[in-house]
Amino acid sequence: MTETAIEVKGLRFEWVAGEPVLDIPSFVVARGERVFLEGPSGSGKSTLLGLIGGVLPPREGSVRVLGTDLGKLPSTARDRFRADHIGFVFQMFNLLPYLGVLDNVVLPASFSVRRRERAGDVLAEARRLLDALGIGDPGLLSRDVGRLSIGQQQRVAVARALLGRPDVLIADEPTSALDAGTREAFLELLMSECRATGTTLLFVSHDTALGSLFDRSLGLGAVNRAGRARQAA
Repeated sequence: MTETAIEVKGLRFEWVAGEPVLDIPSFVVARGERVFLEGPSGSGKSTLLGLIGGVLPPREGSVRVLGTDLGKLPSTARDRFRADHIGFVFQMFNLLPYLGVLDNVVLPASFSVRRRERAGDVLAEARRLLDALGIGDPGLLSRDVGRLSIGQQQRVAVARALLGRPDVLIADEPTSALDAGTREAFLELLMSECRATGTTLLFVSHDTALGSLFDRSLGLGAVNRAGRARQAA
């Protein structure tokens, strides 16, 4: 029987009362599966990722990741669970502007013993990931991330998410600021890292051309009744 990495059941979420953003009866991702989730801007993709990543608490229904019901954890325990098990590429990157490139990438090892142990030599692993993403130039490693281009910042965020071989990797529009050549190299690295470590990947984008690279591709509207209702209105 295939183990489950992500299991969403009976999930409803509203930012404004009476206006559900998400109404998902069921959404399941198997361990090690690489899933592409597509949807237009405003369809609730980032909200769903925030719930699965433990950034937001579910208000109705359940969100289980690696068998843990995130809704039953207090906020500090959700933060600890995310630090130990989930790599997250945020749409706005969430890099610390006063730190250099290398210091941003090694942050997961500062917050999680598990990620630090799985990374081994943390600095060497950070440099390997940055080099594979095309930003391993020694002159860049100590540069404040605020002085980088948007595309370079995005790659730093990806390297940070991959550090320490997380069990689940959540990527919110991770290729939006990359040119075609860099995007191809990034996707090759992402897929190879996930295959090598058995990491479950949930990748969200509006670029449907990327869907064929994944084990499974689906539109958010296929699982989100709130989105279908808005389209029908």
